[in-house]
Amino acid sequence: MEPTIARQIVEELNKYIIGQEAAKRMVSIALRNRWRRQQVTSDLKEEIMPNNIILIGPTGVGKTEISRRLAKLAQAPFSKVEASKFTEVGYVGRDVESMIRDLVDIGVNMVREEMTMAVQGKAREAAIEKLLDILLPRPKLPDTLKPPADDSAIPADNQAAKIDSTRDKFREMLESGKLNEREVELDMPADSMPMMQIFSPVGIEEMGLNIRELFGNLMPKKTKKRKVKIKEALILLTQEEAQKLIDMDWVIREAIQRVENSGIIFLDEIDKITGAKGGQGPDVSREGVQRDLLPVVEGTTVVTKYGMVKTDHILFIASGAFHVAKPSDLIPELQGRFPIRVELDDLGREELVRILTEPESSLIRQYRALLGTEGIDLEFRDDGISAIAEAAADVNKKTENIGARRLHTIMERLLDDVSFMGAELKEKRVVIDGDYVRARLDEITQDQDLSRFIL
Repeated sequence: MEPTIARQIVEELNKYIIGQEAAKRMVSIALRNRWRRQQVTSDLKEEIMPNNIILIGPTGVGKTEISRRLAKLAQAPFSKVEASKFTEVGYVGRDVESMIRDLVDIGVNMVREEMTMAVQGKAREAAIEKLLDILLPRPKLPDTLKPPADDSAIPADNQAAKIDSTRDKFREMLESGKLNEREVELDMPADSMPMMQIFSPVGIEEMGLNIRELFGNLMPKKTKKRKVKIKEALILLTQEEAQKLIDMDWVIREAIQRVENSGIIFLDEIDKITGAKGGQGPDVSREGVQRDLLPVVEGTTVVTKYGMVKTDHILFIASGAFHVAKPSDLIPELQGRFPIRVELDDLGREELVRILTEPESSLIRQYRALLGTEGIDLEFRDDGISAIAEAAADVNKKTENIGARRLHTIMERLLDDVSFMGAELKEKRVVIDGDYVRARLDEITQDQDLSRFIL
């Protein structure tokens, strides 16, 4: 992770998330503290624990987006899990430690992709040589043309020189793309496992023992011949050669190191595992999940198929609406492991206008790009954007508040005719102004029962 200062982290998050300054400030401090810990050289380094965060706010206000963008900015392994998926372990739920195994898988894939990109040049060169061997197989030289044992009397090998010259010409044609449409026959690995279904005990593969891989490794590798165009063959062979150049032992070591020191787990819907107070007794399922989460959050060692992974320095960011429950309803031990709490603001009309226009991946830019592929020019006027935000804020207020996600339903309803007609539209320029928005949405937004169903 690069030593970006906390203010620059907030500035980067501002490109994608509108408002929520307090939340962005806290996560940027948490990210900066991770870099600071890496610079500590004394034994204190192992004692400095991350300050886990609880983000409190309704759906659609940016809780998940803040965490996702933070992980991307830090180039750290990131995994999002729903806390409620752990409520029925033993029936259809999952073991709590599976989120660490998922994070390690993500870390391994991340490092492998980086290594693949690093060796891409060498892999492509090796793939080209392999293709040339297929296109121009080297003939076995007769004994008369083989060099003698005595190097002092080596004759000129005209045939070998001619082969090398032809090979160079083919290499130039291959690299310039002149042979792209020509077909070659490759030996591809045949997948002989799909027809065999293996039933294993629940959780056995999560513990790191993959039954299919075990049986697959015991069986001999089969190949099948496949005709492909040279353009595709070059891609397939480059991938194959890249895998040969990657040191998987190093990849696994690096991935585990990243997960242990930079990993981020986003625990969504943590309020759904909060036991109801004042009931007939403790909610065994929900409080049981909290007790299962506790050792993972406070620091333990989890067995994965890549080895042992310590969770002491993984950053946990939890979130929840907390409409019914509140953070203090969590068991005290778990509360203590999430010392930082930030409340996110509801989104009003002004924030929704900014969400539509300011982010680099705003909805308006997305729809313009989508419909632009069919030659349609969407123009959003300021009064039209204001009317869209007003409608979204109004429906959020009258029905359920789903934050910025309401903009998706509004935009789909607004542009459904344009999206449906697409390239068939005679008028390729569509202006979205206040009148256009009101003509299509007023009837729905004013009828509360209708807006509950449609918007």
